[in-house]
Amino acid sequence: MARSAQMAQTILTDLSAFAATEGPLVTARLPARYGVAIVDPTQQGLCGRSAMPSVLSPAQIAEYNERGFVIARGMFSPAEMDLLTRAMEEDPAVRGHVLDRLDGEGRSTRISLWNRAGDSVYGLAARCARMVDTSETLLGGAVYHYQSKLTAKEPAVGGAWEWHQDYGYWYYNGCLRPDMLSCMIALDRTTRENGCLQIVEGSHRLGRIDHTPLTQGQNEVDPKRMTHILARHPIAYCELEAGDVLIFHCNAIHRSDANRSDKRRWTLLICYNRVDNDTITRDDDRYYVPLDKVDDAAILRAGLAFSRSDQEHFASKPYVPRLPTAAE
Repeated sequence: MARSAQMAQTILTDLSAFAATEGPLVTARLPARYGVAIVDPTQQGLCGRSAMPSVLSPAQIAEYNERGFVIARGMFSPAEMDLLTRAMEEDPAVRGHVLDRLDGEGRSTRISLWNRAGDSVYGLAARCARMVDTSETLLGGAVYHYQSKLTAKEPAVGGAWEWHQDYGYWYYNGCLRPDMLSCMIALDRTTRENGCLQIVEGSHRLGRIDHTPLTQGQNEVDPKRMTHILARHPIAYCELEAGDVLIFHCNAIHRSDANRSDKRRWTLLICYNRVDNDTITRDDDRYYVPLDKVDDAAILRAGLAFSRSDQEHFASKPYVPRLPTAAE
């Protein structure tokens, strides 16, 4: 309790100093529930803009670099989560682009994919300062929104995802370097029972690993190699509360079990790529488009804003690369 009180006092002191420079709106930018490390507002950001408060402390940044992931607890407030969850449940654009992705046992996970961050409440979540600045800090350069995805595992029927790397997919979209990450926002409580994400600690240091086809909708890390990896690296079960954000490197090997509980497990994943790592191909529209960053209060100001005129560029099919055969 004493440590929490000291942290809270430090946050308030730093916020007051920052507000003197940035104006009164800064006090509305950050939900009170998560710990933040305030950076010097006179510094320049990684892409030439004024620096904003960093969600992660230096210790958390070191944890990301060492383990390949970090959890930002309570990054979004309950009021923001209500808007984001309702948008995923009610937005006609999201509902109209739901795709089924089957696991090896035929269980289905419903997903919806989009490639732009527009003026919807979920587009603003991808563009808000706390998400953009944190991603730029971890990736070491200016970023753009690469893609977003709703992953909906329904009670008792939600499918599993086998061991894979996101860069195992994104490499084939023409991203030359693994300077990419994902931010998983928990819309519901995620537990071992309903299929929380599992990450192999330190696996981001192994480089891109060859994947093999599993189903039409999934590829997986080469199973033989995976056996040796698991003998040397522990598995972390990333249980989250609604509003927590799990941030993980694109080479971090991860999976999730089927949802065999009576509770749903919905998450919103927002992915970023460094601007100087723009795709060398134009097979789809996940190439660089300038990201118009907004302040953190923009989400609550917007309210329950849905997609307009397909600003988000929803996908009509999953992105599953055709893996080359041995003959190729």
